[in-house]
Amino acid sequence: MKILVVNCGSSSLKYQLMDMTTKESVGIGLVERIGLEGAVLTHRTASGEKEVITTEIPNHTVAIELVLKVLVSPDYGSVKELSEISAVGHRVVHGGENFAQSAIINDEVMQAIRDCIELAPLHNPPNIAGIEACQKLMPGVPQVAVFDTAFHQTMPDYAYLYGLTYELYEKYKIRRYGFHGTSHKYVSQRAAALLGKPAEELKLITCHLGNGSSITAIKGGKSIETSMGFTPLQGLLMGTRSGDLDPAIVTYIMRKENLNSDQIDNFLNKKCGVLGVSGVSSDFRDIGEAAEQGNYRAKLALEIFAYQAKKYIGAYVAALNGADAIIFTAGLGENSFSMRAAICADLSYLGVNIDPEKNKVRGIEVDVSETNAACRVLVIPTNEELMIALDTFELTR
Repeated sequence: MKILVVNCGSSSLKYQLMDMTTKESVGIGLVERIGLEGAVLTHRTASGEKEVITTEIPNHTVAIELVLKVLVSPDYGSVKELSEISAVGHRVVHGGENFAQSAIINDEVMQAIRDCIELAPLHNPPNIAGIEACQKLMPGVPQVAVFDTAFHQTMPDYAYLYGLTYELYEKYKIRRYGFHGTSHKYVSQRAAALLGKPAEELKLITCHLGNGSSITAIKGGKSIETSMGFTPLQGLLMGTRSGDLDPAIVTYIMRKENLNSDQIDNFLNKKCGVLGVSGVSSDFRDIGEAAEQGNYRAKLALEIFAYQAKKYIGAYVAALNGADAIIFTAGLGENSFSMRAAICADLSYLGVNIDPEKNKVRGIEVDVSETNAACRVLVIPTNEELMIALDTFELTR
């Protein structure tokens, strides 16, 4: 059984074709600049061969059509006929309170996704465009929605509600939703396998750290708390997002800088974070290089990030009443041993004890703890595409 995994952004489309017999990718690619000049599709075969196609790609339907042509190409395709693709799994960012798990897409599910556009205006519309394109070009092929928010629907009400009037929650569903759920779910399952224990017996803290970052407390295989909130703006400072703020700061800046609601939203989401603190870049690699060269603000940005992550871990130790393991994943978590070391410093009370030599790894699945450490520190590369494929497989087989 082969499953196509689709992840649509506003002007991009990531895809992978997964063979569920081996759980390996047999074709992977990226369409960039949809609707813009210089649109390009970059495809890689299972053997690593690369094919680049530059052409006009005005919308997501044309992008999907081009992807399907590539996948059946006799020169660099992955299947002989489209009929070999049994189902399509779509990443959908926001499912609101409607979905605690993935769902086969029908009219009711599509309407629920549309109803969440207001909560994720930058993400759900292109997700919908990808679904509609696949429905048009692959009629009769089951489509599955895998929601970023679904894994966090197990949070108790006292964890997801804010200190606002309850009527605002009832009217507008203002609450903590959390994101990166597919990633947190995947690495927590892998952690259970590595530790040789059932997920139901474990208390885990998963750290998805990258340009977008979130930390989640997982008890018995279920999310009980997470750092992102009503939107992905809450939590740690990130590449360009401010993260947690005193709410009064928002109105203060609006008055002082004469900003309207759209302008302050753009400022907090795109101009702040480590970019705003460092003045160098939103890319942690660039900031790290600048810090090594003595740039004070770059060094400060990294210190703030590590400190905030440490605080969240401490809070989640309290929420979990202990932790069996801390897991690092995503671009920064998987590849920066210096950031892992900085975050885990001074966590000895928890039984965290990193082996400096074991920790000098990038992008591989490994336990970097000292042998006798009570709380394990794991590096687990995330694989959201495989998680989407697995959910799609389970729902459609």
